[in-house]
Amino acid sequence: MKFRVHGGSKGITFLWRRPKFVAMVMLHLAPPSYLIRRHNSISMQHSELKLQRSSLKQSQVSSDGVDSRSLWQSEKKLLNQSVLAIICDEEPGTKLYPLTKRRSKSALPIAAHYRIIDFVVSNCINSDITKIYALTQFNSTSLNSHISRAYSDVGLGKDGFVEVLTSYQSTEDLGWFKGNADAVRKWLWRLEEHQVEDVLVLPGHHLYEMDYGRLISAHRDTGAHITMAMAANGRRNYDTSLNFLLRDPVHELKLTLGSIQDQSLIVTTGTRTYPDLDVKNMGVYVISKDVLFRLLREELPYAYDFETEVIQGAVSLGMKVHAYMFDGHWDDLMSIQAFYQANMESISKPFNINFHNKQPAVYTLPNYVPPTTISDAVVKSSIVGDGCLLNRCKISHSVIGKGTCIGDGATIEKSVVMGSDIYQAELQWNTALLQGSDIPVGIGEKTHIQKAIIDKNARIGKNVKIINRDSVQQCDREACGYIISGGIVIVMKNAIIPDGSIL
Repeated sequence: MKFRVHGGSKGITFLWRRPKFVAMVMLHLAPPSYLIRRHNSISMQHSELKLQRSSLKQSQVSSDGVDSRSLWQSEKKLLNQSVLAIICDEEPGTKLYPLTKRRSKSALPIAAHYRIIDFVVSNCINSDITKIYALTQFNSTSLNSHISRAYSDVGLGKDGFVEVLTSYQSTEDLGWFKGNADAVRKWLWRLEEHQVEDVLVLPGHHLYEMDYGRLISAHRDTGAHITMAMAANGRRNYDTSLNFLLRDPVHELKLTLGSIQDQSLIVTTGTRTYPDLDVKNMGVYVISKDVLFRLLREELPYAYDFETEVIQGAVSLGMKVHAYMFDGHWDDLMSIQAFYQANMESISKPFNINFHNKQPAVYTLPNYVPPTTISDAVVKSSIVGDGCLLNRCKISHSVIGKGTCIGDGATIEKSVVMGSDIYQAELQWNTALLQGSDIPVGIGEKTHIQKAIIDKNARIGKNVKIINRDSVQQCDREACGYIISGGIVIVMKNAIIPDGSIL
């Protein structure tokens, strides 16, 4: 992959490989002075924010030293003034097909009540970051509608907002977004209106619970130009206070630990080890605003992706790029199996992600539908959304989405049923002929579903068996309304499965 790096009037062409994050020791690279120079045109508001942070630190110093807890709580109050969040809906989501056939990854329903993007937006709001843009492009109709309606009443303050910025064409550029960095570049003219100190770049399709304030505080305390969050794959033995850097030996990024002069592949600090295969780039970046503008406009005008081009380019230019170790639970939801497993884990209590507690809150679009009606149904270890009609059925270890109608004698096991966009009264569900089909939206009588994902508005007839009886791992029956991926049967959105079918 080639891209041009502009330094003044000269251009340098680099040939890069995909980065590997390997835990190694630090080789401190001194950044060139022209890269760390601040713009003389930084506004007075920007300068005042830095002065406020400095005065907060000084005011917290006592004879016993700094009260870090009080300092952190005071500094957090400034984030809504000094940080702008950008959520990027990056890829078409082909690995999640057919769930992403008519929607983006970020808009996928999860845990019977939420969309995936709700967790990223809620992380921002709970971190007191209330200036939020969502950059969308692929299958974005559902996502745009959700964002525009879901967060208007969550108390973002006078200057707060959650706003959609879609891909567009102009007289200057007739192309679409070519990557997350390119998407941010094309909207820089809008972002420069905000007098903030740092920009937080986030993917919209990951599932995790994180206080971004601590990440931003680490970014500022180390004086980094860029700080990237690294996930420890759910392991909890990482010391997030340790100082990591990224360096570039022979054009390959290495994760390095600060102030240790050792070239071993595994860095050991006390009882903690940092093996090279146990951390992943979360795609979460804190970038100083003036550095972001300089990189995307001047130094790397042809870089389209943050991970494979911008970060490597910044390191090669001598910028200070730090890695922040996040030791919480993180899912990238990059496959059908990962999406299915996240839903199954949402049933457990307690879970790694907040599906059950009030605080920290997870904000989403309110459902203005009646409560769920249960008529002699047996429900075990499951989540059931609002507006469902559950007749004499059996449900175990499953997620049942909003507006699902399940007929008498049906059995649902270890499955995800996304529900219906159309709420139907019980009489209508039993008798209505919808869209020319005599099979209504929902699950028919005496149907058995096991280890499956049923997308929205699916019409599953009576005496249907969706059990993958032959243990097929991969199967494409899209013309018949379903596919099998990793042994999981996925019934597509709006699909019609006739009475007596066996899948």
